[in-house]
Amino acid sequence: MSAKNDNLLALLASSALIFLGVGLSSVSRFAERIIIARTFTPAVYGEVTIGLAILSVGLTISLIGLNHGMPRFVSRYDDPAEIRGVWVVGLLASMVTSLLIAVALYVNMDLLTTYLFDDAVSTDLLTIFIILIPVNVGVNIGVGFLRGMENTKYKFYAEDLIRPGVRLLLLIGILTMGFSIIAVGYAYAIASVLGLFVVHYYANRLVPLFGPVKTHTREIVAYSAPLTLAMFLTVLLTQMDTLMVGFFRSSAEVGLYNAAYPLASSLMLFVSAFGYLYLPIVSRLDSEGNHEEISSIYQVTTKWGFIASFPAFAAVFIFSSDLLTMFFSPEYAPAGLALTILSLGFLTDAAMGHNRTTLAALGYTTHMLFADIITLSLNLVLNIYLIPRYGFVGAAVATTAAYVARNTVVYFVLKLKFGITPFSRITVTTYLVVPLVLGPIAYLLSTVMALTPLTFVAFVVGIGLAELVVITFAGCLQPEDAVFLDFVEKSIGRELTFLRNYLPKPVEE
Repeated sequence: MSAKNDNLLALLASSALIFLGVGLSSVSRFAERIIIARTFTPAVYGEVTIGLAILSVGLTISLIGLNHGMPRFVSRYDDPAEIRGVWVVGLLASMVTSLLIAVALYVNMDLLTTYLFDDAVSTDLLTIFIILIPVNVGVNIGVGFLRGMENTKYKFYAEDLIRPGVRLLLLIGILTMGFSIIAVGYAYAIASVLGLFVVHYYANRLVPLFGPVKTHTREIVAYSAPLTLAMFLTVLLTQMDTLMVGFFRSSAEVGLYNAAYPLASSLMLFVSAFGYLYLPIVSRLDSEGNHEEISSIYQVTTKWGFIASFPAFAAVFIFSSDLLTMFFSPEYAPAGLALTILSLGFLTDAAMGHNRTTLAALGYTTHMLFADIITLSLNLVLNIYLIPRYGFVGAAVATTAAYVARNTVVYFVLKLKFGITPFSRITVTTYLVVPLVLGPIAYLLSTVMALTPLTFVAFVVGIGLAELVVITFAGCLQPEDAVFLDFVEKSIGRELTFLRNYLPKPVEE
């Protein structure tokens, strides 16, 4: 097997477990939102999402880019002292920053609640979320360490299974007992503290965290520092809509928007599954000067990320209001148009793959910053103009436009600097044929079926199977897909002869 296939297989092997982990954690977070939305009013649900948005922004600033810096440098060192040094630098630097951020937010609590919240009870909940910023920073540093060690099993246990599972169980138990919305804060606090201990317990099993330390502080900071603003801009892009809808409109509209947003963002589940090992593998290939293999891996994983995302996109795009009613309640059905618009933005994101991660692995973090500044500026201007006029639907338009703009900028940077692009003849054919053939079929099915949990699953599975037939006969398969097929066959214990017969033979080197 070639080195390229070895790297693809490593990505797939990690992706299976990561997909399971991301799937479980995503379902858990989505279940949390459903429970909160069904237990309380859209206005109260909106206030919870505003608090979580503030927690997310504070966490991202506090990490100062080290959530990407750690896996990049850990993957490049073999000496335990140097690996340990990366952890020490990351933990100390981010913890100091997180404490400063938490204090700054706490001091300005009255300002935050005046402009963003409608209910005074939100002050207590926001206090808990602010206190949790340093705790969650520690969790993220531990996950970054596991990622750099290219270990998916421990990440799955700590980040995807234990922490979200405990949080969901606590949330169900506490709210069932009739507690107020402050119970959400207690559930998050207990789960986060537990997650902090668990992730570092696993990290210590890979490399003892106490012992001689050899640091490369200047090198790590030089790489991570530009990412600080870039990561802040990224999370602000995802949370700006929530905060600005809260500023310009009501908490109830925030609640409606944040019923649509997680459904749309779930389209990135398959793409995210490839991302855990993508950064360290591409970083290692870059250190070897193997950009041709980077381009090949990028194209193949992006194509299959789009293929895997399309069936869910078709369901979300067509059944938007029905899905909101089914998962949340009829009160959230008015967010259907916003969900349709957002699904287009996230499908565009899936079609471009891990372009930003590729740029980060190649060391061009300042170019990421440039792309994010352009994106955030556009999103800010559009939000200021659209939200006062069209509410959360305007926010959905602004987000979709911003994602398209960011992907366009990063595409040209990768193309012009390295000749790396997600597009090949095969990927372009895939992107054109799949929606053109299956779009009308999906629409016709929607006119003759009522949406239930069972029909929803049947619709997605049916479109997915039809998609495999379409890409097979449209010539969208390539030799590298044999690795994907091998992996699927081993996973299901059955040979897929139909697809294998249509795989082109690899070109002999």
